[in-house]
Amino acid sequence: MAVASARPKQEGNIPVGPNRHIGFAEFGDPLGRPVFWLHGTPSSRRQIPPEARVYAEQNNIRLIGVDRPGIGTSTPHQYATVSDFADDLRIVADTLGIDKMAVAALSGGAPYTLACAALLPDRVVAAGVLGGVAPTRGPDAIVGGAMKVGLWFAPLLRMGGRPLRVLLSLLIQSARPVAAPVLDMYARFAPQADREVLASPEFKAMFLDDLLGGTRKQLAAPFCDVIVFARDWGFRLDEVKVPVRWWHGDRDHIIPFSHGAHVVSRLPDAELVELPSESHLSGLGRGQEILSAVMKIWDEQNLRRCC
Repeated sequence: MAVASARPKQEGNIPVGPNRHIGFAEFGDPLGRPVFWLHGTPSSRRQIPPEARVYAEQNNIRLIGVDRPGIGTSTPHQYATVSDFADDLRIVADTLGIDKMAVAALSGGAPYTLACAALLPDRVVAAGVLGGVAPTRGPDAIVGGAMKVGLWFAPLLRMGGRPLRVLLSLLIQSARPVAAPVLDMYARFAPQADREVLASPEFKAMFLDDLLGGTRKQLAAPFCDVIVFARDWGFRLDEVKVPVRWWHGDRDHIIPFSHGAHVVSRLPDAELVELPSESHLSGLGRGQEILSAVMKIWDEQNLRRCC
């Protein structure tokens, strides 16, 4: 699987507003059907599973990772609501010459994926989610999981998050020489399914490349995510009319399975795939499955238009 760890076909920055730009990285087939892969929290544009990269290459898929503001090469920026991200992705897609697209995400990328599905229904064909964060405010809210802590921290981050961001960024950079052993140590205490994923050399290489590369200059995005997740997202789940496929481990220790089931129950066109005995990171092993699912939806829609 050497191909899976290859560098992106293309990387760059796209202006999305005054003094703001978004970083991206492309994998797979440059002429294929585009899928935007939105990273988790914390992470950045290269958090794309190795098998997904290979599958995209072999199945004519243009797979694009996008840095959220404040990570990797994207300019720091605090969205007022999750829904604001859809405008940025629309500009990125326009600049890359993309009309129709699918969107997919892991964990903290899920709110942004659902926002794009809700607000860009003429552009987004389908959405796929792996262990996604659920709303914490409004009629769609559910309590518990990682965001139970996030709701407590959000006001503190709004008031004094910058010193903490700088400190954590410095700590990560100072730990670069021992990053691999630290990841191995985490894997020893992680749930069994996560340990199996982290035991793969390809996945380990992807995690280290993404984490160290994305935080090399800044570490604002995770804090911005927590702040905006603790607010009303700016749209309702019943506004997501495009098909959504949602994978969630029934032993997810970060985002409870009940959160995934809750969101899916409120989406008009969604299917939940329960992953028995799987936890949070193990969902990354489903990269091929998620790409196959959204491409199948795309094919079915094309067939209906033709017939």
